[in-house]
Amino acid sequence: MVGATLERQRYDVQFAAGCSEPLEFLERNACDLVLSDIAMRDGDGLAMLERIRGQRPGLRVVMVAAIHNISGAIESIRRGAYDYLLKPFEEEHLLRTVHRALNHRQSMQESNRRQQSLEQVVRAKTDVLGGETEDLDHSYDVVLEALNDALELRDSETEGHSKRVTAYTVALALALGIAPAEIRMIARGAILHDIGKMAIPDEILRKPGKLTAEEQRLMREHCLRGYSMLRKIPFLSHAAEIALTHHEHYDGCGYPSQLRSSEIPIGSRIFAVADALDAITSDRPYRKARGFDAAREEIVRCSGTQFDPSVVEAFLTIRNEMWCQLRSEITDQKRRL
Repeated sequence: MVGATLERQRYDVQFAAGCSEPLEFLERNACDLVLSDIAMRDGDGLAMLERIRGQRPGLRVVMVAAIHNISGAIESIRRGAYDYLLKPFEEEHLLRTVHRALNHRQSMQESNRRQQSLEQVVRAKTDVLGGETEDLDHSYDVVLEALNDALELRDSETEGHSKRVTAYTVALALALGIAPAEIRMIARGAILHDIGKMAIPDEILRKPGKLTAEEQRLMREHCLRGYSMLRKIPFLSHAAEIALTHHEHYDGCGYPSQLRSSEIPIGSRIFAVADALDAITSDRPYRKARGFDAAREEIVRCSGTQFDPSVVEAFLTIRNEMWCQLRSEITDQKRRL
């Protein structure tokens, strides 16, 4: 019934019985999707699922289970199945599941292709972080580094944060297809986003515990203070915008101006995701760092509220290994210094 339903929709369907026959078929033939029952006469569908995942990790597998075996269906997801169907199911449900699985496979293939080219470009572009880029005048580099270093001397929590978040911002801007000239301006804003904290009193900036309501109000002034510091410098006019708006939220619930959606400069919308990524994966006095998987879940959860969905979509095309590599490179740079 499953095969006939899919063939009517012009899918090329191959049938295989038991556990060994499909594995032998997959060794010799290309295939985009496997549908398999969990219960088999000559073996365990979950064991076969694991062998398929080991043999063809990019292949999507949908497991089929009886309604009373919901625990087995959930276990199949844990072991790497894309989805499951519970018998009896409607024809429409089957076709929707197959269509979604095939689309997901195609999207991942396209994402991997983009990722390979993106990784090469990111390595070429992130030299903007160390003052080594050929695209910025040397005097600009000195100013940026000096301002950022001055802030790090006052705020130990900021140490390394600005360079890491700039690396992440550049990677995201590249994934979004932002023009190189605009990326350079966004990078300057990213590295100087917290420069306004230089005007915040030490007893607030370095306070280890929770801030009072009044202290929070004063701390939030760093956006306006940073903007005032940078806007008068011609080559930092775009950086001033990011300093002013990097705490605005996509849904209008941020500060200082409650901007929303496209009212927020694209550089700040990109920076917001990069900043959250570094905040979640870095130690803080009140909590330990979490992993990149946890950061990914949190950023997806806040898509459309705190973050621009289009930036989150670009973020999801970049593998966690790439973020780890960028973080490691920034750490290595600081050690060499």
